[in-house]
Amino acid sequence: MKRSTTLLADGRELIYFDEHDDAVRQGPDQRDLPPPPPASELRFDPLTDEWVAIAAHRQTRTFLPPSDQCPLCPSRPGRASEIPAHDYDVAVFENRFPSLSDRIPADPDGFAQVTPFTAARPGVGRCEVVCFTAEHDTSFAALPPSRVRTVIDALADRTAELSRLDGVEQVFCFENRGVEIGVTLHHPHGQIYAYPFVTPRTRSMLAAARRHAERTGGRSLYADVLTAERAAGERVVVANDRWTAYVPAAARWPFEVQVAPHRQLPDIAALDDAERDSFGTLYLDVLGRFDRLFDSPQGTPYISAWHQAPVHRDRGLGYLHLQVFTIRRAVDKLKYLAGSESAMGVFINDVRPEQAAALLRAA
Repeated sequence: MKRSTTLLADGRELIYFDEHDDAVRQGPDQRDLPPPPPASELRFDPLTDEWVAIAAHRQTRTFLPPSDQCPLCPSRPGRASEIPAHDYDVAVFENRFPSLSDRIPADPDGFAQVTPFTAARPGVGRCEVVCFTAEHDTSFAALPPSRVRTVIDALADRTAELSRLDGVEQVFCFENRGVEIGVTLHHPHGQIYAYPFVTPRTRSMLAAARRHAERTGGRSLYADVLTAERAAGERVVVANDRWTAYVPAAARWPFEVQVAPHRQLPDIAALDDAERDSFGTLYLDVLGRFDRLFDSPQGTPYISAWHQAPVHRDRGLGYLHLQVFTIRRAVDKLKYLAGSESAMGVFINDVRPEQAAALLRAA
């Protein structure tokens, strides 16, 4: 894989990950762009012990442009995009409308305490866009396994690099697919958030892992759960020598799959070559099953989220895994996060996990 870096017209970084060493991705960004926005504001919610990002500049981000104006397609004569090159394999660049950024305003007083209980600070971090392919009218599920390997290598690279940035505590790689999920660009792409804190979901999972380790003399909770799921088999969708994809016994979403390596690793960067190679065919199999569930022309909307260990703490408690889920619960029905889920955080699933696993195996 060839890695090459350049800067966009406003100073943001762009990195090409090419599958051939002779690929040439030269060419300056010819656009006249305003400076990137400063970092957002983080406000602390004392009632939940959580940080909330206030990023008002994101109100103006690009929203569902026509395909001939897609900012993620390669540039062409008369139409400059976020990718100056005329072609690419995988490209990663700093988000033009980031929720988190290392561009701190010169006036630190702008982040004064809101109330005696609500602290405020700059939203230090980084947000990147990951373009999986130069082709606009396709999907991740249609990529060849070799391209999935390139994507995994790119995510490993970015996880390692972002983990070294000052102030970053957790790196989150994910893909949103479908307007039902909230996608604002149709071009196949994912995102990476480098957070300046450990996220609430991860803190909860680490606390459970810590309690299990204390009860069992240091055993890994996720490893034990994975072993139990593999032994039961009822909720396993597909597996190979190094990965298992299964529906969690307490799945929150109508159709939810976790894809886990068979050995405990903290993050994507820790995957070896064999694990990276064998992930692609299994993951494409899972995505294909999601699409065949409802046989929708636009494909099944989903969120694909990599759970990685924090950068500086509790890395021995973390267990890398990928969570894939859809909000579609039937051909013509969506799962909305209504009162119980949105207000109380208590999920009510309309589909039994065992039934979901059986349907996915049959798809």
